[in-house]
Amino acid sequence: MTVIGLVGRIAAGKSTVARAFERHGAAIIDADRIAHAVLTEPAVIGEIVARFGTGVLGEGGAVNRPALAREVFGPTPAHDQALRDLEGIVHPRIRGVIEARLPDAGDLPAGKQDGGLVVLDVPLLMQAGWDRRCDRIVEVACDEPTRQQRLDARGWPAGQRAARERAWQRNYRPPSPEKTVRVDASGDPSYTWKQVEAFLADLSR
Repeated sequence: MTVIGLVGRIAAGKSTVARAFERHGAAIIDADRIAHAVLTEPAVIGEIVARFGTGVLGEGGAVNRPALAREVFGPTPAHDQALRDLEGIVHPRIRGVIEARLPDAGDLPAGKQDGGLVVLDVPLLMQAGWDRRCDRIVEVACDEPTRQQRLDARGWPAGQRAARERAWQRNYRPPSPEKTVRVDASGDPSYTWKQVEAFLADLSR
């Protein structure tokens, strides 16, 4: 099994790159999708309510993600602590799911696992140390005006948007240049897909 990790800033285009890999038969491990599922677990909901109160619940007792985001993404130290508390609840469970989807990888040397191609689409991949489980890193790049336009389209309040950027920057470290390739996702998806295809062709050689 060859494991590829995606890194890049918020709205850089990691999802576009992940879809390009998926078109070529890669298995995608999407941490955001896993997080959605984790937030439906009764035990997780209980811990979240104990920390944040029932105001973060919506209809039927489900976690209201926008309400929860307002609690943890903001300009104050209290928001920063709230985000760390939420991460303490959900991140261990997300990590457990990801580990379970990387069977037999263990601590074998990079590139020596049997099987196909697995792509880790994990927002905090470098910060969480997942790069150590990756054979190659794809750094998704995007020009800043385009990235800001994409962020505008998400409609986050200014304070929440800035807090999400800070959360990504916290503890970030650049990936190892020896195993990193850069893919530009600023333009049309077909432009990005061609770069992924070139990377896969080089990988197969």
